[in-house]
This record gives sequence, structure tokens and C-alpha cells, in this order.
Amino acid sequence: MKILAAVDGSPYTRRMLAYLAAHEEWLGPHHDYTMLNVVPAVPPRAAAVIDKATLKTYYDDTAEKVFKPLRTFCEKQGLRSVFVTKVGSAAEVISDMAKKGGYDLLVLGSHGHGTLANLVMGSVATKVLANCTTPVLLIR
Repeated sequence: MKILAAVDGSPYTRRMLAYLAAHEEWLGPHHDYTMLNVVPAVPPRAAAVIDKATLKTYYDDTAEKVFKPLRTFCEKQGLRSVFVTKVGSAAEVISDMAKKGGYDLLVLGSHGHGTLANLVMGSVATKVLANCTTPVLLIR
């Protein structure tokens, strides 16, 4: 199975990984994982005055903070994993990648690094569920 896991380093990402680890049917060498981290874009006016190398370093460093513990998790679990960083609106990027990447399943936490306004379900999760045609496993 080809699985896309949207990760942001929040406690809900850790819960998602704990759920996967506790359910052997989701782990193992018969699955291919893509760990996706979406970094919010720097506002255009600010990006215009920052050189491209600095901006790329910022995006890469931000994603690596999320990926570092995930790499350890994947190695311990023996998961075949690819780590992908995209820049943009998380809900749009996740939905688009799930559609265009031919994934069998999208896994994500119900909340992320969002505001308190989305107590029942995070706004990214809500938008992904509304826009995604790929089956979604939402972990609370």
C-alpha cells in the first residue's frame, strides 16, 4: 500500500505515529510511506527582500525539525519512507499531493499547530477531508 502521512511535529503527529505503531497492519515492509511536511510560505513582501538561498535554508531547517524524530521512528519500525517538504497552504498541498501522487491512503492527525478556534477538528483536517478523494485515516 502506498501511504501519505501528513506530519507537522505537533502532539497529534506523535499520536498518529503511536497509533500506527500499535496497529501492525499499518506498518511493515509491504507499505511505502511518504512523510509530507508543509511549511507555510513566507509572505510575498518579506520573501521579496530575502535572498533565495536564505529562504530555502529556512524552509529546509523548519522541515528538518519535524523530520528528525520521524527518521528515527521509521528506522526503528523498518519503514520504507521518503521525506518530502512542500511550501504553501497545508490543506491544499496535502489534498493535491494525495490526489496526484496515486496514494492508497492519507494519514493525518486531527489537529496540528493551529489555533484554539478549531477545537473539534483542526481546520487543515477539515479542509483536507472536504477536498480529498483519497481515503483518509484521521487520528485523534
